[in-house]
Amino acid sequence: MPKALIIGGGVAGPAAALFLRRAGWEAEIFEARHRPDAFGGLFLNVATNGLAVLDTLGLKARLLEDGHLSPYMEMHSGRGRKLGTVPNGPAGEPERGSVVVRREWLNAVLREATENAGIPLTWGARLERIEETPDGVTAHFADGSQATGDILIGCDGVGSPTRRWIDPEAPDPAYSGLLSIGGFARVDGLEPTPLTQHMVFGTRGFFGYLVRDDGTVYWFANPARAEMDRDALRAVPGETWLDELRAVHSEDPYPVPQILDNATGAVGAYGIYELPHVPHWHRGRVVAVGDAVHATSPSAGQGASLALEDAETLALCLRDLTAHEQAFARYQQLRQRRAEDVVKYSRAISRQKTATSSKLAVLLRDALLPLFLRGATRDTRNNHLYNHVIRWERSALDA
Repeated sequence: MPKALIIGGGVAGPAAALFLRRAGWEAEIFEARHRPDAFGGLFLNVATNGLAVLDTLGLKARLLEDGHLSPYMEMHSGRGRKLGTVPNGPAGEPERGSVVVRREWLNAVLREATENAGIPLTWGARLERIEETPDGVTAHFADGSQATGDILIGCDGVGSPTRRWIDPEAPDPAYSGLLSIGGFARVDGLEPTPLTQHMVFGTRGFFGYLVRDDGTVYWFANPARAEMDRDALRAVPGETWLDELRAVHSEDPYPVPQILDNATGAVGAYGIYELPHVPHWHRGRVVAVGDAVHATSPSAGQGASLALEDAETLALCLRDLTAHEQAFARYQQLRQRRAEDVVKYSRAISRQKTATSSKLAVLLRDALLPLFLRGATRDTRNNHLYNHVIRWERSALDA
């Protein structure tokens, strides 16, 4: 049985391992973190297309046990005016809407499935270098350990060392100019928002929130800010971020200031980076998936779902094509255009969040958005984002 070394235990890694097991491969996962973090990465959107991949794995129902079904996104101005409602899923099909979940819950559901399948996962394994021979590939880790397999799959995120090994001239991630800062809150009297996320184009920044049935608020903000490296972001205390956001959103409508005043627990801050085009997704026995080759801003809510699609497609290609080089090439051929189109679309949405540099820009945006959003819940032009289907029962040659 051929063996795959999978670098990364987040979303794409466990999903790839599960699909590879179905395809007759042995898989082993290596994760740089030393332990799970219940609130690591806070929360994310799993779009309809990502849910379809989880359904193929038999995991959709399990994920929905702790999810907030969100087929709609309601947009508001900084003065509290409703600007419109857009679908978060196929237009006209709210029953197939997307879902917001804690990132670690998605990770845990996938990890639980790999444990049940007997797929080993090693924690604290930070990839240091890759060595390829005619007969296999070896991953060397920072603690001095190593592992050898037939192929290596880099599911190691936007800062991927695998991408750099595949192509030393690969582009660096581009900073979007925005941070994603978020957390949780509880606000007395704030009603749940079933089936809906609320997005506020504030006077000086963009803010989003939803309220679960138990009163827990999931919130995030996307302030425009100069680039900071990951360590510098982590060094900023949560209360400092909250003070900054309170100032930015002080003039915004209820319940934005109240959410920030009643934040509970950890506050996460992350730079938003994009990879619009990575020419080479594979070399030799090594291939990369997910954010490692097409990192996207969270504005379209498609990052995790694209990674899940990658995992299924790659396993399909390795199942149906005997030579790994051919399988990798077919995988990139099937995935690259779609992924890059989503990155481009998400970038366009992000630009709307930063168009608040003057009062005139705010007034124009708030006047024009209702015109653009009119009838959006029935507009099917973006359904291709959500209706992308990977058919496991079909050959990769026919996909």
